Amino acid sequence: MTDPAHLRPPTPSSADLASPSSEDSPDEAEATRGGAGRRRTPSAGRDLRAAIGVGLLLGALVVGSLSYDARAFLVVLAAAVAVGAWEVRRAVAAQGMQVPLLPLLLGTVGMIVAAYLRGTEALVVTFGLTVVGLLVWRVADGVAGAARDLAASALVAFYPAFLGGFASLMLAEEDGRQRIVAFVLVTVFSDIGGYAVGVLLGKHPMAPSLSPKKSWEGFAGSVLTCAVVGAVSLPMLLGGQWWAGAALGAVAAGAATVGDLIESSIKRDLGIKDMGRLLPGHGGAMDRLDSLVVVAPVAWAILSWFVPNG
Repeated sequence: MTDPAHLRPPTPSSADLASPSSEDSPDEAEATRGGAGRRRTPSAGRDLRAAIGVGLLLGALVVGSLSYDARAFLVVLAAAVAVGAWEVRRAVAAQGMQVPLLPLLLGTVGMIVAAYLRGTEALVVTFGLTVVGLLVWRVADGVAGAARDLAASALVAFYPAFLGGFASLMLAEEDGRQRIVAFVLVTVFSDIGGYAVGVLLGKHPMAPSLSPKKSWEGFAGSVLTCAVVGAVSLPMLLGGQWWAGAALGAVAAGAATVGDLIESSIKRDLGIKDMGRLLPGHGGAMDRLDSLVVVAPVAWAILSWFVPNG
């Protein structure tokens, strides 16, 4: 049966907790110029007011929880990643791939909490135990189609659950809240810079088969904007060097773009527009987390190298 979602034009979706973009990142929400000098407008169907309002509420939730207590943000993080994992599970289930729900949710929350309490080794061990739990649970239901289901289970346990655990590792540092702010800032401004430059100058598609509206010009805008934001924020928040902040921003822009394209490729393959409908104007939680979970391990590593002490 042909799913009409295959025929729909892509809509924007990026990865920050506060920006009002949708399927392809805001840099993908740019209008691309046609060969006859006409400019194609962004895909319709999104409620911009709702997207902005929800984005502001999400941003306030992140800032408020971080301001109150690191553990409050840990709860927000665990809930967001668990909802994202549930959405990916539901999306693959529509194609006949079954991912056991209970071990997935237990493993997702376990990875987030273990990373915060016990560090990188606990994160890796908990990921391994989650995969084993998914395997045992699935095989107990029979072996027919088990290989395909186990592959889908491992994917969901890794993306977003395991990758999200790196945000917990940053949060666990003595200056963890500042690290989270720096990480979120460079991810958010990847969207903003890509959108602004892409709308004004975007001409050359970056990945037309996955995201027709993402341009190389928009990507350059993301890198430049993130480098500037990182160069300013890292010395202010963590006492790091400006050049380390610029490196963080530039690499984060690349990782955020990869995160957008990964989710776009999954949704294209599954024939869906959004991972969910939880957030009006945005789609699902995973449509907000797609870039963040890919940037998280990159930000954790760079901050660990360049700002090693709390």
